[in-house]
Amino acid sequence: MASSSSSHPAPEAVHVLVFSLADESFLVREASMASLKDIAYLNPLLVLDCCSAVSRGGRRRFGNVGGIFLVMAFAVSAMDKKNVDSHLMAKLAKFATSEMITSKEFNADWQRAAAGLLVSIGSHLPDLMMEEIFLHLSGPNSAIPAMVQILADFASAEALQFTPRLKLVLSRVLPILGNVRDAQRPIFANAFKCWSQAACQYSRDFPSDPVLDSDVMSFVNSAFELLLGVWASSRDLKVRISSVEALGQMVGLITRTQLKKALPRLVTTILGLYKNDQGIAFISTCSLHNLLNASLLSESGPPLLDFEELTIILFTLLPVASISNNNNEHSDFSVGLKTYNEVQHCFLTVGLVYPEDLFAFLLNRCRSKEEPSTFGALCVLKHLLPRLSEAWHGKRASLVEAVKLLLDEQSLGVRKAVAELIVVMASHYYLGGPSGELFVEYLVRHCAISGDEVKQFESSKHVIRTSSTFQPFQYKKLEVKIGTTTPEGLREICEKGLLLLAITIPEMEHILWPFMLKMIIPRKYTGAAAMVCRCISELFRHRSSFTNSMFTECLSRADIPKPEELLARLVVLLHDPLAREQLATQILMVLCYLAPLFPKNVSLFWQDEIPKMMAYINDTEDLEQDCSYEETWDDMVINFLAESLDVIGDMEWVISLGNAFAKQYELYIYDDEHSALLHRCMGILLQKVDDRAYVKEKIDWMYNHANIAVPTNRLGLAKGIGLVAASHLDTVLEMLKRILDNVSRSRFQRFLSFFTDRVKLEDSDDIHAALALMYGYAARYAPSTAIEARIDALVGTNMLSRLLHVRRPTAKQAVITAIDLLGRAVINAAESGISFPLKKRDVMLDYILTLMGRDENDGFADNNLELLHTQTLALSACTTLVSIEPKLTIETRNHVMKATLGFFALPNEPSVVDPLINNLITLLCAILLTSGEDGRSRAEQLLHILRQIDQYVSSSMEHQRRRGCLAVYELLVKFRTLCSSGHYGLGTYGSSIHNMQIERTLQRNFSNLPAAFVLPSRESLSLGERVIVYLPRCADIGSEIRKVSAQILDLFFSISLSLPRPVGSTLGVDVETSYSALCSLEDVIAILRSDASIDPSEVFNRVVSSVCILLTKDELVVTLHGCTIAICDKIKQSAEGAIQAVVEFITRRGKELNGSDVSRATQCLLSATSFVTEKHLRQEVLGAICCLAENTSSKVVFNDVLAVAGRDIVTKDISRLRGGWPMQDAFYAFSQHGVLSVLFLEHVVSVLNESPVFKGNTEKAENTNLAEEDILQAAILALTALFRGGGKTGKKAVEQSYATVLSALTLQLGSFHGLAGSSRQEPLWTLLPAFQSFCECVGDIEMGKILARGGEQNENEKWINIIGELASCISIKRPKEVQPICMILCKALNRHENFQREAAAAALSEFIRYSDGIGSLLEEMVEAMCLHVIDESPTVRRLCLRGLVQIPSIYMLQYTAQVLGVIVALLEDPIESVQLAAVQCLLIVLGSSPNDAVDLVLLTLSIRLRTLQICMNVKIRANAFASFGALSSYAIGVQREVFLEQVHATLPRLILHVHDDDSSVRQACRNTLRQIAPLMDVDGMSALFNTQSFNSDHRSDYENFVRDITRQLCQNFGIRADTYLASAIQAFDAPWPLIQANATYFSSSMLSLIDDQRSLAPYFAQVFGMLVSKMSQSPDAVVRATCSSSLGLLLNTTNSLLCTVSQPN
Repeated sequence: MASSSSSHPAPEAVHVLVFSLADESFLVREASMASLKDIAYLNPLLVLDCCSAVSRGGRRRFGNVGGIFLVMAFAVSAMDKKNVDSHLMAKLAKFATSEMITSKEFNADWQRAAAGLLVSIGSHLPDLMMEEIFLHLSGPNSAIPAMVQILADFASAEALQFTPRLKLVLSRVLPILGNVRDAQRPIFANAFKCWSQAACQYSRDFPSDPVLDSDVMSFVNSAFELLLGVWASSRDLKVRISSVEALGQMVGLITRTQLKKALPRLVTTILGLYKNDQGIAFISTCSLHNLLNASLLSESGPPLLDFEELTIILFTLLPVASISNNNNEHSDFSVGLKTYNEVQHCFLTVGLVYPEDLFAFLLNRCRSKEEPSTFGALCVLKHLLPRLSEAWHGKRASLVEAVKLLLDEQSLGVRKAVAELIVVMASHYYLGGPSGELFVEYLVRHCAISGDEVKQFESSKHVIRTSSTFQPFQYKKLEVKIGTTTPEGLREICEKGLLLLAITIPEMEHILWPFMLKMIIPRKYTGAAAMVCRCISELFRHRSSFTNSMFTECLSRADIPKPEELLARLVVLLHDPLAREQLATQILMVLCYLAPLFPKNVSLFWQDEIPKMMAYINDTEDLEQDCSYEETWDDMVINFLAESLDVIGDMEWVISLGNAFAKQYELYIYDDEHSALLHRCMGILLQKVDDRAYVKEKIDWMYNHANIAVPTNRLGLAKGIGLVAASHLDTVLEMLKRILDNVSRSRFQRFLSFFTDRVKLEDSDDIHAALALMYGYAARYAPSTAIEARIDALVGTNMLSRLLHVRRPTAKQAVITAIDLLGRAVINAAESGISFPLKKRDVMLDYILTLMGRDENDGFADNNLELLHTQTLALSACTTLVSIEPKLTIETRNHVMKATLGFFALPNEPSVVDPLINNLITLLCAILLTSGEDGRSRAEQLLHILRQIDQYVSSSMEHQRRRGCLAVYELLVKFRTLCSSGHYGLGTYGSSIHNMQIERTLQRNFSNLPAAFVLPSRESLSLGERVIVYLPRCADIGSEIRKVSAQILDLFFSISLSLPRPVGSTLGVDVETSYSALCSLEDVIAILRSDASIDPSEVFNRVVSSVCILLTKDELVVTLHGCTIAICDKIKQSAEGAIQAVVEFITRRGKELNGSDVSRATQCLLSATSFVTEKHLRQEVLGAICCLAENTSSKVVFNDVLAVAGRDIVTKDISRLRGGWPMQDAFYAFSQHGVLSVLFLEHVVSVLNESPVFKGNTEKAENTNLAEEDILQAAILALTALFRGGGKTGKKAVEQSYATVLSALTLQLGSFHGLAGSSRQEPLWTLLPAFQSFCECVGDIEMGKILARGGEQNENEKWINIIGELASCISIKRPKEVQPICMILCKALNRHENFQREAAAAALSEFIRYSDGIGSLLEEMVEAMCLHVIDESPTVRRLCLRGLVQIPSIYMLQYTAQVLGVIVALLEDPIESVQLAAVQCLLIVLGSSPNDAVDLVLLTLSIRLRTLQICMNVKIRANAFASFGALSSYAIGVQREVFLEQVHATLPRLILHVHDDDSSVRQACRNTLRQIAPLMDVDGMSALFNTQSFNSDHRSDYENFVRDITRQLCQNFGIRADTYLASAIQAFDAPWPLIQANATYFSSSMLSLIDDQRSLAPYFAQVFGMLVSKMSQSPDAVVRATCSSSLGLLLNTTNSLLCTVSQPN
């Protein structure tokens, strides 16, 4: 090659790549960098030469000099040492240093890159690099710091080459240290650190090589003195830090003499750095650790520091240990942990040399009042105790005493450290005797940290964090705040430690037992009870040495709690089964283990009973779901205690246990939950005691120690007193009367206290509430034989009234509960055979109703939840009082109902409402069953209650409907019981105690009455009215409502059939049929109960069917006349159900109705249509009207409906009516009816025949008057109804003229779309509903969907596609109609209107696909389409072509040549849409064309497809590529070579578009390459087209594929390389940037792989020139980046690089 730039492209290309390093695009810069690195690996000298040339002028002329330096550094590193040119290296070093010394910047990216270049040079020629650096180390040079940093980097990278030259470096650096400014000193200090590390590494690797001679040591000592004496005391913090870091590394190099001399200053300097940053502390500690190792553990002499001299270091490190150990909540955790570890290493280093002195020091610091020092000393002791255990073996007592002094420390951090240390001490046998118990008590005390303390700490911590900025490291004058230890964390540490002592350390057994028993009783250890019990259990479980003697010892020791005290404490602590740490389970387990401490006979009982209790509480998930689990569990505990006392049978022991219970009241002063259980435990115990004086003393004790202001405590006290009353009723009543007398005051005094002393008023409320509850529970538990006189005395006097004047909600609840308990006591007495009426019952009911209401003038604000709870209790109490004698008066009954029925409207939330509603239903049932004199009056009462509930049964709120239906159901259940067997009860919503009382009352009331008086009549039930109320609920959306409603209807008819018939009455239905229908209804209900998934509609149908049979004629009429409200139900499904029921009733029993009944029913249904605006429901109502017309008198129905419809058309804007025009819906309903549609169809057809039709013109005919337009509009609406009717007559008429109707609609659709394009939408809007109606009429749902999907689309392509879809649908559904339709449409192609021709062509293009077996028709269709491929309308041309390619395959062969001729002609059509259709159709035809037909046009098609492959339309481009691939299957015989030439001409384009912007083009090119691969007959070519790189869309994978394919092409078709290159070069100017980039890479790959490069030399110059041009001129980053890669690819070729001649610059 010549020496010109065109003959030597490599330097020029590398120059371009280097220039691209300054490109604005990151992608281009990265590509250029990658290319240059690849080139540098092959020819580093060329890259260096070009970089040198481009970088002349430095960073001022080149924007990215840093990139230049990076490339240079890589090139230098890639050079072989034997090829390194010292002259070139010197030149590069000078260039780098010259840039650095002329810059005022410091530590910029380009400077680091330049330093990297110098380090790379130094790896080959260290002396040369250092000489260049040394030149700039003298004089006032601003680049000296950069030079020093380079030497530091070189030392870190090449320690073994740097260390032998350390003397030279130090000899030149030391003289300038005195002139270094503070800002530059950190760089020098860092350099000394790096140099010292390198020297240490060299000494370790070559210990025998004396590199560190006296001169070097002298230099090092001098530098050490300078850093220590001057720099380490600088005011600049960064200088001090870097100096200390360097000194920490240099202490390993200096002599012991100098180290000993420097130690005081060095220690002081390092300690002075412990400031306010974790990073500084870590650096200082690392340096200090190195210093301690060098001064204390040196092998060349004794320690250089005495322990007294180390004291200041240890004093400083202790707070650091505390801080570093407590910063685990923040982001610097890793640094803090490293610092903590370094601190521990420092202490361990000191401890290895001075163990006793260090121990004494740490103990002394433990006694310090400075919290950080104490905490740090404990952390160090914990860390060193296992490591220095032998050295500290004799110091056990001292350590124990020191730790004892810290047991009362308040700091959480210190307490945590003490706990951890205690566990470590125990594991090394430091604990024993009393001190061991003391430490165990310490752990237990902190295990008792309560949840309230944890929450209080968290809230206070939140306040601190939100009010101030958190500082993770604070150390100033030994003042450190340790605040990250939480009470919860401390508790967790102590719990784990205590368990470790009990389980893993056998030596702790004699300390823990029986000492742990002492931890159960005290109040301060309550929170640790679970852990204490668990430890005791673990001791028993893991030790076998516990014998009876040890239990005997426990009983004999005075300091150990007595068994009675333990049992009293543990039983009360059982209260919460879900307490933390499974407290209840642990207590039960420990009771099993401690059983030998208690009387012998209780052990066997506990063995049987305790596992049952444990099984109950072990399933915590079930417990949490049971809202009453606490009450159930407390009852179990009380029963457990009662049965245990019975088993023990020792009254002296029982009294002792009672004394223990009494003493432990003080343990629960502020714990009301446990106090309540304690009251009950005391009560059940006193129930077992016969000593009245003892009982009197203890119940007074109970009352005096109860906090009656708290409802929980108050209730527990009342239950406890009640339990006592079971055996000592008079004693209890005496106490209660005494208390009541003491607090009694006049109403006037009470009124005054409201204004003067609110606190006293509240206290009085509490006392009265407690008294009320105690009276109530005393009555509840008292024996029945003794209760009547006591209740009479209580109610008959004013004693009870004194308890009623309370104001607070909880007090009201207590009084209500007391009244309820009194009533229940009366019921219990009746169960025992002692019946008596409750005096002043109605007054007490009035009290309850008053107490449950909200008093607007009350000073106490009732909480909503409390009010609901009060009302729930009040309803239950009302039920109790209603259920007992005497009988309710009418006034009282009405008063109660008025006050309570409104609760049905309460919201669904909160959950407390549900119990309230249940109690309300129970109350209503009780009122029903206890009122009324006979059956008739009771039926009237039932209807009265049901009508009051109707508003809730039909409510829009589901919860109200559900409540109303449940109430009705329960009432009917009670009523049926009354009418059938005479046994009564309150069912699921009433207690058994209420049931039995009501039963006894009713039996007395009706025992002497005849059945005629007891039972009501059927008419009194108003079945017709009731059925239409509840029947819609059977179709409700709520499954429970549906089920209950069906049961309601069943109950009504079951009751009605059980009632006697009046004399002379006729039911109108057969009795056997009625009972059969009732059985069917009950079967449905049974299915609903067993299978909730049954179809609701099926259930409803069966319910309606049964009801229809069960109704009498009169009841049926009443039901139909009341249907309006049911049809207008607020729930859509219910309204639909009501309509369905009406239809069923009319269908099955309509013939029983007379004219007036029909007229009134029609009026009710029409009235419903005016109220129902929802279209679907309205149609359902109209369907019911049709049913009425068909099954009764149709003339009456039609007269009303048609009259209304006629008036509406004239007088109303029917398009704006809310919910639509009802009469249009009526037309639709009539048209659907097979019987009624005949007259309707005749009328509509006559109107259509007489009215004018819209023409396809742009304007309306002038002679069309307004009346005719109205008639036409009405005709179209009627036609819509006719088509939609689906009646047999209407459908038959349509079927007879199907082809004519469909053709006309299709053509008019085209015309009306043309009018719509001229802004005349009305005709189209009128036609589309008619067309839709036609689809519905003929039953083609799919065709209707097609119209609905896009019938109104005005875009040309969309409505044409719709017509095509309609034609396809018709051909599938009605193949016999295809021929007549096509005959009409073929003639329509000759019409003058473009839109009609387009509509005909669109339909024919689809119909032709289904013309099998109709040869004459197909021939006529093909002829017509071929004639119109030259139509003036492009749409017609395109549609005709589309139709031709859809000829059925069995006929296609005879028309293939004709179709291909049309395609060839249209491939050159001037309209792009026609071209696209032609190329798409070609792809279809080629799939089935014979070879002889394609041979004639193969070459022509190939050429025209190649033209379309560069079309801007992506669809045309993709289909052109795909069609070219399809043509490859016809390249056989003589056509093979012809087509192969086209393949080679197209191949580069295919390769380029494999990575096209459009995915469809990419896939088409891939498929085409796979298809033409066999034609090329190259091994491995097909396999290449199945690789990941070929199928991937990633740019890097595509470039890999291009390299692979070009390699194949160069190897097998090298002779065609010029053709490929010429085609690729043409693509350099493609309109797509991505294709330009692909072309550059393809051409570069081809040039880099071709063997005969000489013949392609012109292409080299052309490609290089274009690459260089595009890199500088292309606006697209992808083009520039690919050009960079392409240049690198070219320059990596051997021939190109070998021809390069490096010229000196």
